[in-house]
Amino acid sequence: MKQRQLGQNGPRVSALGLGCLSFGGMFGPTTEAESLRTLDAAWDSGMTFLDTANGYGEGVSETFIGQWLRKTGHRPHIATKAAFTNDPARRVDNRPEHMRAELEGSLKRLGTDHVTLFYAHRHDPQIPAEDLAGTMQRLVEEGKILGYGLSEIGPYTLERCHAVHPVMAVQNEYSLWTRTPELGLIQRCASLGVAFVPFSPLARGAFGTPMADPATFRDGEFRTRIPRFHAENWPHNKAKLDAFHAYARTRGFTPAALALAWLLDRATHILPIPGTRTAEHLRAWAMAPEIDLTDDDR
Repeated sequence: MKQRQLGQNGPRVSALGLGCLSFGGMFGPTTEAESLRTLDAAWDSGMTFLDTANGYGEGVSETFIGQWLRKTGHRPHIATKAAFTNDPARRVDNRPEHMRAELEGSLKRLGTDHVTLFYAHRHDPQIPAEDLAGTMQRLVEEGKILGYGLSEIGPYTLERCHAVHPVMAVQNEYSLWTRTPELGLIQRCASLGVAFVPFSPLARGAFGTPMADPATFRDGEFRTRIPRFHAENWPHNKAKLDAFHAYARTRGFTPAALALAWLLDRATHILPIPGTRTAEHLRAWAMAPEIDLTDDDR
């Protein structure tokens, strides 16, 4: 698989990373064996960049990755995240003691002494951005992380953190459907030498192969709370999606692969992290970095 730079001074990693949220059961039940098969398929496809978090299944995703690392001996670049508390309120806490303790828990579950990238899963407005960056800088200096990132932030927070210690990556939702980062964040990342990592690049399954079907969502699944899938909106949205899916087929691509190819075509500092819990779904889009879009495609 083609590779891209993870930030100005970071390592080269696969152009697509694997988002490991669904290992924790967010999109339905999964098993350790199924998750390990998905990780095997990702590695066999050339993916060397895994994205997880301590909150994905309350540590389940990290635990499965740790088991896979011990079983295979592979050494991918791993990104994980922390900020949320474990209490029912799920508060955001960027205090140094909380971030450090959560990172130590992640390292233990992963079975490693460091990760490539450690994100603040959210920015706690009670903690100045400069203080958060200082916490991350100390973790870099101690060798526990190679670099740090920020998730779901705007350009101003990025600039304040970057002035203290260079940010390796910013992670926000971005896809053919969700375009808000184009209002300035993607451009600011490029000017600062920061990687931009789109999560949900397949629009929560809308560009999936097969397309997500709200009628099959489990009661209480978080996608049932997303307006794009609500009964009054979905028929209109599906008409647009049907047209895109049909166009992908005329080009000989899966809709998922073409949606990811569009993201990769936007800028060289963009590294999408599509997620899946099955090897079969992964194989439907793993070839996306090999797709070269034409002017007519664009």
